[in-house]
Amino acid sequence: MNLELPRGMRDIEPEEFSSINYIKDKFLDTITLFNFKVVEPSPLEMLATLEAKGGASIFDEIYSFRDKGNRNIALRFDLTVGLTRFISRRRDLKMPVKLAAFAGVWRYDEPQSARYRYFHQWDLEIYDSFNPESDAEIIQFVSIFLAKLGLNVIIEINDRQLVEEYIKDNLGVSDRNTILAMFRAVDKVPKKGTKSVIDEYENKIDSRLLSRLVDFSNIKGSPEEVYSASDVKYLSNWTKLSRLMDSLKARGVNNARINLGIVRGLDYYSGIVFEASDPTLQLGTLVGGGRYDSLTAAFGRKDMGASGAAGGVERIMIAMKKHGILKEISKPLVYVASTSSAAKYKVLEIVSNLRRDRITADYDIQGRTLRKQIDDAYAKGATIALIIEPEEIDRGQITVKHMKDGSESKQKINELTQIVSDILLQQ
Repeated sequence: MNLELPRGMRDIEPEEFSSINYIKDKFLDTITLFNFKVVEPSPLEMLATLEAKGGASIFDEIYSFRDKGNRNIALRFDLTVGLTRFISRRRDLKMPVKLAAFAGVWRYDEPQSARYRYFHQWDLEIYDSFNPESDAEIIQFVSIFLAKLGLNVIIEINDRQLVEEYIKDNLGVSDRNTILAMFRAVDKVPKKGTKSVIDEYENKIDSRLLSRLVDFSNIKGSPEEVYSASDVKYLSNWTKLSRLMDSLKARGVNNARINLGIVRGLDYYSGIVFEASDPTLQLGTLVGGGRYDSLTAAFGRKDMGASGAAGGVERIMIAMKKHGILKEISKPLVYVASTSSAAKYKVLEIVSNLRRDRITADYDIQGRTLRKQIDDAYAKGATIALIIEPEEIDRGQITVKHMKDGSESKQKINELTQIVSDILLQQ
């Protein structure tokens, strides 16, 4: 029997699972502060639904198949599509609607180091009446959430409508396909370099015009710095971007700046876009997002706009590991041991009582010697061990062993829960 996993898949082991849950807990805590409601969209979608976001070209990048009903089905490749499909059908809900999700997604990408075809993603969306304050709310969430994880990021913001206005008014380009190609070209510059991108698009875009656009996209900084260093003052969409930055300033978001090169290569973005990254690491974008009113329109809701953000959990985990700040969700463990098999039922009684009092407890189920039990306690990372000796039980006593320094003390067994709780609170 071949027990190998499909290429690009892996089992999630306890340490990684605990780290994922740590990030999930911080995410859920933050969405509560912002009053988002949690939804998990279906893991299976109609292929046509997913193509509404990524186009037919996305077929090669996702897991898709025909089901037993001969329908074209696909596994979700992100959470945005499912949430937008869900909300588009709920005309009973009053705008704005704030939704969030944390779940696994599948992509048929080429597997790389620490990059798998199944991974976890968090996502939040605001469905609204085209209100720019939704964009500010999303960006503020990203800033607070990543700070809760201990990450110091820069959030770079732009407006695709501003860039499109520049392309049309300053570069004289009006063809829609050419404009979208120019967006995709600018999006590649940080990774490939200006010359390489201009050479790549030499048969699609006038190199002089693309060069001017790249110069424009290199401008970044505070609103005041961008205003004085570029032609944005003549563009009508500058006011919208400037007001967004004012809103973020009022919210205390101090790690945001304008970057006219942030355009997010996907064509469905329709306005404000942003990326959050750690400038001290070479990991690329940790979080990306923006306004995508065209997707809600594609789902039949031209009356509704949307703004959102998403981040890959495993990539965030890598960033936290590099900074040495990745934590696991684990409660202190109390290990109950005994010097004799005659105390077996007393062990079970104490372990069960501790668990009823919401204290994590474990014991040896194999009937090993006390030495082996203590070794097991060390191996499992126990904070303390409770050692039961039959003759001491008769005197109402139990030995409490601190695993860190090996110190021991005799305690009253009828006060055990309180004693254990006090010790664990001090850890």
